[in-house]
Amino acid sequence: MLYKQSYFYCIFWPRLKRNRLALVGGAVVIALFLLSLLAPIIAPYDPSAINAWKVLSPPSWQHWFGTDDLGRDVFSRVLFGARISLKVGFVAVGIAVAIGTVVGLLSGYYSGIVDATLMRLVDIMLCFPAFFLILAVITFLRPDIWYIMAIIGLTGWMGVARLVRAETLSIREMDYVTAARCIGCSNSRIMFRHILPNAVSPVLVSATLGIAGAILTESALSFLGIGVQPPTPSWGNILTSGKDYIEFAWWLSLFPGLAILVTVLAYNLLGEGIRDALDPRVKR
Repeated sequence: MLYKQSYFYCIFWPRLKRNRLALVGGAVVIALFLLSLLAPIIAPYDPSAINAWKVLSPPSWQHWFGTDDLGRDVFSRVLFGARISLKVGFVAVGIAVAIGTVVGLLSGYYSGIVDATLMRLVDIMLCFPAFFLILAVITFLRPDIWYIMAIIGLTGWMGVARLVRAETLSIREMDYVTAARCIGCSNSRIMFRHILPNAVSPVLVSATLGIAGAILTESALSFLGIGVQPPTPSWGNILTSGKDYIEFAWWLSLFPGLAILVTVLAYNLLGEGIRDALDPRVKR
């Protein structure tokens, strides 16, 4: 534990701190998390409240992002939509990381027939375009936020599995792993107590970048009308409601689109910064 703390404060954090783009991305991520958490307090209006007198009103002091075709406040809906998008990102990536980590550990540690079988499963999963596979599965299920999170996670673990396998193949030959075998440690203890903590760096980077991908996927599904269903606001279905009015109600597409852009860019910048900070070959 002491070694990990000294590594964080003496090596990782100083390297990350010198990357200004990564710090900007991290600050934006924290700000988005706080905004989504405090949305019920910050939002000036109920995101589902209909006002027939304010239909398609442009941005003003009363409605910062304007209103939609039902008179609902777009700023409030974007704030509450952040909660859905971030929830999808974290839960879907959590599922993908959990599955990919276990598959990668088993494959890299045991090798032989176990490695060959699991890697062929990864190859088969990679043959299917993930987005179209998600579309096909949701076609047979009712559009629901929990189904969407599970499906995105179940179709996104292959990259994590390959990363963990590559790290495990090199770590399992280390002296401390050999020593653990000699004193009688079980295979599960060696994998999860000795190998996994030292293979977590690429997983952390992959998870950070994966959150951005999951948010984009959810937004695309909601935009197509098979993701989060109205009246629950998400950035994708706010964009969908604005596409029919884009010629004269530009704010319906601009603000949720900017929210998606800023969020995905922030996670990508943070992920790239973490990768550089953890890579000893990158000199800064």
